[in-house]
Amino acid sequence: MYSGCMSTPERLIESTRELLWERGYVGTSPKAILERAGAGQGSMYHHFKGKPDLALAAIRRTAEELRATTEGVLAGPGTPYERIEAYLRRERDVLRGCPVGRLTMDPDVVASAELRAPVDETLDRIRERLAGIVEEGKEQGQFAPSLDGEEIAATILATVQGGYVLARASGSPAAFDTGVRGLLSLLAPPSTTTDRPEA
Repeated sequence: MYSGCMSTPERLIESTRELLWERGYVGTSPKAILERAGAGQGSMYHHFKGKPDLALAAIRRTAEELRATTEGVLAGPGTPYERIEAYLRRERDVLRGCPVGRLTMDPDVVASAELRAPVDETLDRIRERLAGIVEEGKEQGQFAPSLDGEEIAATILATVQGGYVLARASGSPAAFDTGVRGLLSLLAPPSTTTDRPEA
């Protein structure tokens, strides 16, 4: 399943990341991790203190990856509106859900301050980045001066995370796409909206 050049610790981290996304913390057993990683009995305890330590490494990796992907989009070309649009429309496996967002629904992760920390930090960092882009758009006259960057950033994150939940509940990405279109239409500067032709 993994490339031959990947070390055992790397295979363990990657398999744990996938299993946490698919099954949650309780459903991710050491046996399942070892089987998915193609690792021998006892290798988890050779490289990590145990399941919590390995889970933390996996959650940190997932959080770092999401932050890097988000930053890659938000630091891209275009106006503030276009960069927010690119973030909202970026390619996602909507029906699988957000790998970080799903961790917030895992009671075992939420109950552990250590496991929850990378999740909180990631969502906070994305929210701060989005808030900065909204403020940039206000300075450029692209967004209404009355908009609050923090509030809009929270709304963007809520739309994305809520969109995942609605899409998974309905078994279709349509709910996610509808939420994104609705938010973008509310944020759209006057210059990006087109008048509908009269009937």
